[in-house]
Amino acid sequence: MVEQIGNLTFGIIKPDAVRAGKVGTIIQRITDGGFKLHGLKLIHMTRQEAEGFYAVHRERPFFAGLTEFMSSGPCVVTVLEKAGAVKAWRDLMGATDPAKADAGTLRKEFGASVGENAVHGSDSEENARIEISYFFSQLELVG
Repeated sequence: MVEQIGNLTFGIIKPDAVRAGKVGTIIQRITDGGFKLHGLKLIHMTRQEAEGFYAVHRERPFFAGLTEFMSSGPCVVTVLEKAGAVKAWRDLMGATDPAKADAGTLRKEFGASVGENAVHGSDSEENARIEISYFFSQLELVG
């Protein structure tokens, strides 16, 4: 299934949104947005797992804070399907900075800052494939 990535993308409901009790609301917004869920699970990343996932940012100044935050509590990882999934999910998420995100986007509604912005999404089909396989085996994907 991951080979047919054009209509799949990866998303995370981050620890801030989980702590705030917004998982159900966000999942409802995802499905209302026309996405089909192919994978969904609640996890609590270790710091090492977060560092592995965000390894591409290792040299960036925000890396330590990002990995500390992402390992600070449970999050929900998802595999979403929709035509043009990567762009559609990024449009629903909104800009990285909630203050600059469009009204009606998840980050505008649920994000507090650039660092704690409620959701993550793949930025390309290639990264979606990598990110999906980081958290999901083929047996865990349905559809």
